[in-house]
Amino acid sequence: MLAASLLLASLSSTQTSDGRPPANEFVRQIIGNELQAEKNDHSHWMLRLETRKSGKTEVREVVETKDGDLDWLISVSGKPVPEDQQREREQGLQRLINNPAELKKSKREADEDQARSQRLLKMLPDALVFEYGEQRGDLVELKFKPNSHYRPPSHEAVVVRAMEGVLWVNGRQKRLAEISGRLTRPVKFGGGLLGHLDAGGHFYVKQEEVQPGYWELAVLDVDMKGKALFFKTIGVQEEMKRSMFRRVRDDLTAAQGANLLYQQVRTTSKISFKTEPAVSSHCRRDGWRLARLSGTDDADTALVARCKTPLHMRSWFPPFAECAKDGCPPRFQSQPD
Repeated sequence: MLAASLLLASLSSTQTSDGRPPANEFVRQIIGNELQAEKNDHSHWMLRLETRKSGKTEVREVVETKDGDLDWLISVSGKPVPEDQQREREQGLQRLINNPAELKKSKREADEDQARSQRLLKMLPDALVFEYGEQRGDLVELKFKPNSHYRPPSHEAVVVRAMEGVLWVNGRQKRLAEISGRLTRPVKFGGGLLGHLDAGGHFYVKQEEVQPGYWELAVLDVDMKGKALFFKTIGVQEEMKRSMFRRVRDDLTAAQGANLLYQQVRTTSKISFKTEPAVSSHCRRDGWRLARLSGTDDADTALVARCKTPLHMRSWFPPFAECAKDGCPPRFQSQPD
């Protein structure tokens, strides 16, 4: 037993002819670092989300908070959302803030999906056989195919063992950059009673460094034929793009996030919401000046962006940082305990 252990240890430390570790061991290192980075990352972001399903494209502004993610639909298939629907969304956000059970449920489902994704990542070095491909600067290509000796312990693992494709990693930062793959054969769960996926289905996932040291999901493209209920927030046919990342406070609450969403939608889409009449004369007087500072010719937009930005968040918007001395209230309020 000791001799076998020593043999395995020596084999695992063997390097390739160019001094690199064996491909599967390199992938194991990358995934270990990726999971540790995710564990240590408590950052929150505001971003633009574009999804495409059944020929319909929807664009949303999204803000991540410690209570869960909030979103605001701004266009469908290239057309702005009507004002009455925007008002409904505003009311819906206030209901979420006042009754957070639904928000907690969606956060729990997202956390469960993240845990499943992490379990899948951990399987990759065992379920697949990797080999080095080309290198482009810091990016290293690793081609993979199923490991015929792997015995899948779960339904998710059965899918992993049926994949072949390509993984790109950032070798310098030891982070996953892209993975694309396809199913080489059909997969059935519980003899087909619990679901199935047909051969030929494919997927593509891309991560990007949105700020130095911070990597976020940028593209998810899944095109599978069949039915599998692994993920509660990801379908077997889904296309998603995330962009325009802007960091927000790590301790951002749902109420604070809703106010950020409102300001972002109001200033970018110039939706003509009615605003409360109780705005200070100082805010009114500086409307045109703020318009020039914020790069817009709409004084009303700049006025609302200034007067409706909550006091504790105004420093996050440099053109409006001086508004902190105004007494304008936030649009969304959490109910007192």
